[in-house]
Amino acid sequence: MFDFSKNSEGYPVNDITYHGWSSFTRFFSASSTQNYLKHKYERIALDHADQKSYENCYPFLYYLEHGQIYYQQAEKAPLLIRPILLFYGLIHLIKACILTIDPNYPETTSVLAHGVSARKRKKQNYHFFDDEVKFQKSGLFSFMSEKMFHMKQTEGEKASMGDLLNNIPELEELFLAIDGKPAFMEIKKEQQSFFFPKKILDHFHMTESRFIQYYQSKSAIPITAGNCSEHAIELIFSDHDREPSPLKFHYEKGALFLPLSKSAVCYFPELLIHYLLLYNLSMIARYETEWWSELIKMMPNKDFPFIHSFLNITMKKSPFLAHRFLVNNHLRPVEKRQF
Repeated sequence: MFDFSKNSEGYPVNDITYHGWSSFTRFFSASSTQNYLKHKYERIALDHADQKSYENCYPFLYYLEHGQIYYQQAEKAPLLIRPILLFYGLIHLIKACILTIDPNYPETTSVLAHGVSARKRKKQNYHFFDDEVKFQKSGLFSFMSEKMFHMKQTEGEKASMGDLLNNIPELEELFLAIDGKPAFMEIKKEQQSFFFPKKILDHFHMTESRFIQYYQSKSAIPITAGNCSEHAIELIFSDHDREPSPLKFHYEKGALFLPLSKSAVCYFPELLIHYLLLYNLSMIARYETEWWSELIKMMPNKDFPFIHSFLNITMKKSPFLAHRFLVNNHLRPVEKRQF
């Protein structure tokens, strides 16, 4: 069952106690990593799990080591190049995650491509929020979606930066301060019950019964209605092994938040959302140096505070998300659905 509490250092935990990069230390031992991988491979009934775990223990360890170095250097680096370092750091962490469930990764060179593309720019009056990335048939994004989260991505489908940012719960206060309206709503949890404030009905323009029916039809987790009070709607999630998508875990507050947007990316696992945002920001930092430099120096619109805040958030949260997958990758992920 998911335990959204905090450890002694104030960091939220999810089934585990997480202490930042020190939590990865357990993997920096070839013998313990081999045992870890052997256990993972035996759970998927892999033949010769012992041999495969021996072959993969050092690639796995080096993926994590390289990822950690990229993140640590990003923390020291100027903002101009930080997205590039963070993106490649995340790629290495993702490859380590994949290796725990696909012992033959990478079997072909096609899975080594990024798996997404950025559109040509920069048009006059370009805004980051309106920019999009397009999903490709092959590459790391589609591969990780299917292998790690059992999600089939559609070639040619797009995701806007605004929709992606609207699914980063740590940005909730910034959205409220700049846009003047909430983009998320905190959802209280007690054991299997989730309590949705009734004011959420105004955002979705629904009655109480309609909201319950609607949420039940969209959720990948079986849900039953509980005892609704004057101020809250109780929904009981019967499956302990799945994350309660589209609810997002707020890393700093150790709480669950519901995005109030209805975009298709609402049901994306957050690791995919961080990947897409960092991909586009790294492409901008590499190839759109004039716009990127002007954004940092001139700060002409709301793009800068959201980009800057996201980069600070992902510095800590994306390693947390990767670590959570490594220790909890027995959890069954949700399917992609429209909300």
